Amino acid sequence: MLSWLNKIPNHRKGLIYISFTAFLWSTSGFFIKYLTINAFQISFFRSLIAALTVFFITMARKKKLKFEFDKVSNFAAIFYAGILILFVIATKMTTAANAIFLQFTAPMYLVVLEPLLLKTKFDSKNVVTIIICIFGMMLFFFGKLELGNIYGNLLAIASGMCFAMFSLLLKYKKVKHKNDNTLNNVIMGNVLVAVIAFFVVFPDFTLDLTQSLILLYMGAIQIGVSYIIFNEGIKYVSATESMIIATLEAIFNPIWVFVGIGEMPSVYSIVGGLIIFAAIIWRNFSKKEKSLIIE
Repeated sequence: MLSWLNKIPNHRKGLIYISFTAFLWSTSGFFIKYLTINAFQISFFRSLIAALTVFFITMARKKKLKFEFDKVSNFAAIFYAGILILFVIATKMTTAANAIFLQFTAPMYLVVLEPLLLKTKFDSKNVVTIIICIFGMMLFFFGKLELGNIYGNLLAIASGMCFAMFSLLLKYKKVKHKNDNTLNNVIMGNVLVAVIAFFVVFPDFTLDLTQSLILLYMGAIQIGVSYIIFNEGIKYVSATESMIIATLEAIFNPIWVFVGIGEMPSVYSIVGGLIIFAAIIWRNFSKKEKSLIIE
């Protein structure tokens, strides 16, 4: 059925996989906004379904799935859980554009943390990138200054920090431990989210049919299947390309929300997001060796 994929050159195949992954990821903002249940209810059902999806698909493909509980793996799972739950809460509290763009400030933290942890080279372009990104982030706090927006923006920034640490720990496993086992971290991270959210929302688990179908899609496809596709795609492209393509999510996400429910990001948010996006692309294109996503 998918034999035509084998005829596509590997590099182009990788670009297709990761572009499709970014497309799937980008639908989260719309559905989080559309659902009337709270952030912890969304997080519980989405992550529980995602964990089961990744587990059963991996088993069905007869891939080796080894659960590890060393410090690096445990912290990777914790930070992955932080990405998921903080992003959902942030999207409920602020605009989808703010939440996604501020989450994608992750490369800004990595340009500092990676040289410290992995002893990679630190150059002046990183300093310039950080300064530009900080300026872009400041613009998200102009315009609508309701308390919910401010807290939502701060949680989105925290989600970006978790994303940076998750990426860094996975790369640390690869470089220091020669370990490419990442699916277990994703499964455990989703299980952790489900456990945390369970104790918050218990016993309120009532859903109607529409909510159930949306959460099934978000867990099984938007997180579960998409990560497996992403994991395949990065085998064929450089880490730089994978990060650049993944940031397409930050472009698609607010568009879905605007088309679906009419939420318009502020002019300041749009300008700030474009500044951050441009700074990250400039830094990635101006430096060949790379760092952000595990190859």
